Amino acid sequence: MSRYRDVYEGWRADPEGFWAEAAKAVDWFKPADRIFDGSIGAYGRWFVGAQCNAAYNCLDRHVAAGRGQQPAIFYDNPVTGAKRMLTYAELLDEVEVFAAALARLGVCKGDRVVIYMPMVPEVAVAMLAVARLGAIHSVVFGGFAANELAVRLDDAKPKVVISASCGIEPKHLVKYKPLLDAAIAAAAHKPDHCIILQRPMETASLLPGRDLDWAALMTETRAGGHRAACVPVAATDPLYILYTSGSTGQPKGVVRDTGGYMVALVWTMKNLYGLAPGEVFWSASDVGWVVGHSYIIYGPLLYGNTTIIYEGKPVGTPDAGAFWRVASEYKVAAFFTAPTALRAIKKEDPNGHLIANYDLSRLRTLFLAGERADPETVRWAEQVLAVPVIDHWWQTETGWAITGNPVGLEALPVKAGSSTVPMPGYDIHILDDDGRDVAQGVLGNVAVKLPLPPGCLTTLWNAEERFGPSYTDRFPGYYATADAGFRDEDGYLFIMGRTDDIINVAGHRLSTGAMEEVLASHKDIAECAVIGAADALKGELPVGFVVLKAGVARDPKEIEGEIVALVRERIGPVAAFKTVRIVGRLPKTRSGKILRGTIKKIVDGTEYKAPPTIDDPAILGEIGAVLSARPITG
Repeated sequence: MSRYRDVYEGWRADPEGFWAEAAKAVDWFKPADRIFDGSIGAYGRWFVGAQCNAAYNCLDRHVAAGRGQQPAIFYDNPVTGAKRMLTYAELLDEVEVFAAALARLGVCKGDRVVIYMPMVPEVAVAMLAVARLGAIHSVVFGGFAANELAVRLDDAKPKVVISASCGIEPKHLVKYKPLLDAAIAAAAHKPDHCIILQRPMETASLLPGRDLDWAALMTETRAGGHRAACVPVAATDPLYILYTSGSTGQPKGVVRDTGGYMVALVWTMKNLYGLAPGEVFWSASDVGWVVGHSYIIYGPLLYGNTTIIYEGKPVGTPDAGAFWRVASEYKVAAFFTAPTALRAIKKEDPNGHLIANYDLSRLRTLFLAGERADPETVRWAEQVLAVPVIDHWWQTETGWAITGNPVGLEALPVKAGSSTVPMPGYDIHILDDDGRDVAQGVLGNVAVKLPLPPGCLTTLWNAEERFGPSYTDRFPGYYATADAGFRDEDGYLFIMGRTDDIINVAGHRLSTGAMEEVLASHKDIAECAVIGAADALKGELPVGFVVLKAGVARDPKEIEGEIVALVRERIGPVAAFKTVRIVGRLPKTRSGKILRGTIKKIVDGTEYKAPPTIDDPAILGEIGAVLSARPITG
């Protein structure tokens, strides 16, 4: 770890000097007066006094440097077969014109614009055009229902909403405009205008005086010779608001600043992901999530990479080779997806036979994030892909990796189940419930000593009073991640789950993540989840839910018995693990996270609502039916 340790210890010795050097990779209209000012905000602010623009750094500077003809975006839709390529010069042209159109509608620096769109190139145009004007975008995932969009409209109070007529799913269209209309009807705040991208497969009705057609607006703006220049903003000004779920049910609007975010992302593209400008980087996520913001749009374009906007799925579009087809066709150098996507592929193609159909010779690394990467899935992917499979851990709030394997500095040994080591800027501590550091190897609360590095959230939109209770009050002087884990003798971090996934069985604190590792190692299991069911005697008891691999046709009770024996062997009787249920599917969010909390409510018989982020609410009924047929007693 010599080079990594030198860099990390260099940051510890001189944090401001470290980030001042990293900031040289960003173009500034005015340099910072102070690299860090600890007197501002919840924990301090980075690059105070500097002026910049994110769209300029993503586009203008690359075109000026001669990169205009390099592909900036590849768009791929495996359902319709549609494909498109935009060079940096073409993307800049689209952004200049669309930003001018927004400006003519009255969008100014500091205004909010909500973007409610599918995975199409125009979503990148919209985000960068808003940033070009110094306005603040808030991308709302296109799958959200009207009531969830209404809540975000009332909180962000956008001047304009940008949407599309529909999104494309494997078997149906998602009509966005009726959802948008219902959201606006329900919201107290009404936007001045809505801009609608009409797609060939669905034409939305437009409301006169409020709704504008994207194509017509672009044609009119271009014909008038209107183009928007970049508006300088303070490095500490917001670039975007991204809503994440809150414990009270009210979404939290994470605010990301402009300057620090750019500095952090550019540093990661080279040092964490090991890329060179001009290479193809693919993050198989959605722009509605933080991964899409950081590593579909901003990170790759800031660094001069080519990015991919993929409007498809890991399986079913058309098969479990979909990801490998995209990686081969576009010569992807580094690929980033969620563990759940790999588990879905593994379920359909357990031996990786479909990989042989594609040329993956350009692929150097596969990165995983979004939820814990269980060791079995990591080992499977390493075996079938023959490239390093690297878990890294971060959150919506941080915007980039807290821990990872910095292959651009040096590729550290992979330990399945670990997200490797802290990145510069993150001083990680494992604390007990009283805020004291625990010993090596002991499970505890993962916390980051303040201040947080550049790129992390600065506040919560319209809710600064929620910042402390959400993040810093529990352990003063630290950012509480709400994740539980431990560090080993090499300093590697193992995230075992959210702190509410640590269950208490007769006074023993046990990790459901550790149990899931054991379940996933069984030869017939494709996916699994372990929850703590309420128990009058022991407080909680673990219950496992498993999905079998395709083609498994053994006696379910025999498989369940093997799983129980495996947990007893690997963890011991202390786990009190005795109950398994085989299900057809596990409920997940659209970003692939298993909804363990909702499963627990079904098991406990407590009242619940289908979460707004759920991919398919019907799965909850399927879980309920399994439990009705074979109730869990304890």
